[in-house]
Amino acid sequence: MRNTSIILVLLLLMPTLTAVAEGGVNEASSLEGTDIATLQIDTQEARANVAFNISLNLSEEADQNGTIVEWVTQICINSGVCYPPNTQSLERDESGAWIGEIIPDDSVTYINWRFVLHYEDQSEVSIPETGWGWKVWSSCWYDNGTWGGSAWSDLGDDCKPDEDGLPGPTAPLAALSLAMAALMARRD
Repeated sequence: MRNTSIILVLLLLMPTLTAVAEGGVNEASSLEGTDIATLQIDTQEARANVAFNISLNLSEEADQNGTIVEWVTQICINSGVCYPPNTQSLERDESGAWIGEIIPDDSVTYINWRFVLHYEDQSEVSIPETGWGWKVWSSCWYDNGTWGGSAWSDLGDDCKPDEDGLPGPTAPLAALSLAMAALMARRD
C-alpha cells in the first residue's frame, strides 16, 4: 500500500516537476556585480546548423589582470534530451572582446550557458554561481507537448519531425519505470 501511495504521489507531481520554465522564453542572468561588463548575442534564437555567436567584454580590472574566459554550453534537443555540457575557452578578437561560437544540431530546442572566469591568481568564478544563467530557444522547438518558434509559425508541420514522434521518455514510460522500481524495491 505504501509503495502504491508513493507512486501515485509521484505521478501527481510529475507535471509540476517537468514544467519548470515556460517554453520559448529566453532567459538571461544579470551581469551586475560580475567582472563581465557587456555581453552581446548575435541573435535571439538558435537555428539548426547555423553558428550561434557571443561576444563579451570584461571589466577593466579583470581585463588587465590576465583573466581567461570559458564558455560552458549545453544544447538540448526536441526529444527532451540535453547533451553533456561543453566547455570552450573564448578567444580575444582585435577589439579586445572575448568571442565564441557553437553550431547547434538539427533538432535544437534551446541552448543553456554560463561563464567561468579564470583569474591570474589561479582562482575562478562561475557566472552565475550555480545553474545555467542564459537560455536561448531555437527557431523550431518542442517543449512539453508544445511546438513553437519563428520557423514553426512560418513552416507549421514542416518544423515537426515525421509522424513517428519524438524519441525519448514520455510520461507513461516514466510512470512504468517508477512502478517497476517500486516493485523491485518491494521484492528486496
